[in-house]
Amino acid sequence: MPWQLDFYRRPLKDSQGSPLWELLICDETLSFTYGEFCAQSQANAPWLRRQLEIAKGHAGSWPSHIEIFRPQAVSIVEVACRDLPVDVWPKRDVPVLKQWLQQRAAWYPNLDGYTKEAYEPIALERPAPVPVADHLMGEGWQFAAISIEELQRLSYEPIPIQSVAPELMPIHLGLPSTLLIPGVVIDGGRQSMMLAQWLQSADPVMLQYIAGVPDGLLLEAGLIDRWILATFEDEAVAAAARTFTERKIAANGLHFLLVRPDDSGLTYTGLWLLQSSSGKRVQRSSGES
Repeated sequence: MPWQLDFYRRPLKDSQGSPLWELLICDETLSFTYGEFCAQSQANAPWLRRQLEIAKGHAGSWPSHIEIFRPQAVSIVEVACRDLPVDVWPKRDVPVLKQWLQQRAAWYPNLDGYTKEAYEPIALERPAPVPVADHLMGEGWQFAAISIEELQRLSYEPIPIQSVAPELMPIHLGLPSTLLIPGVVIDGGRQSMMLAQWLQSADPVMLQYIAGVPDGLLLEAGLIDRWILATFEDEAVAAAARTFTERKIAANGLHFLLVRPDDSGLTYTGLWLLQSSSGKRVQRSSGES
């Protein structure tokens, strides 16, 4: 089972007035938790490695991997995990850890070292959206919807680049078999493979329709990245975008991104099964706060 981990500064100071950092580790059910404070001067990879080894002793074994949502924590954890039998996975979706962090934030004001500074436990600074290079987007794109049967068929196709997690398949989410799954299809033409490879490196998380002047199609990727896939002013496209959003809500946030060289239906280049944050189910536990 993976661990979810956060290591960052808190709105607290120690008795010498030094800012406090906190390490929090939990599994996906909060059946295992570990936490420790350190002064900012101690917040380094050697200290963190020692804590990981202590946590492993409490847990009884190393996790399958460690998931981290905070960009500032990724590098130091990667250094601490060198030569340890565990991989580090940057990942936005760590609902149990984020819920625990919010519970902890409500507890900090009870501590002597509370600084009263503004503190948002899971907020991250995010860069402004960046347009995807025009040449990568190929020949065109469209909002689409496919049946669950068609999605299952696609998941078995020999598509060179794909990310279709079993836990995101409609049957796992309990979706009715008659539901249409919304998505975006990009006809990449000769740039199809280049686009799919770029998307793979960007690590797609979810697609969003943003109403505005003009309207836009936004790709959330990685931990905090945002990319503008397209902008449009056509009312027919905007209507399709609204339908796409409505279908996402009906499908618990589930949607897809498909890259193909053309619209022949014979070959595909890349497939990603995605889920909007609002559609994800948070595991709840009576674990400690």
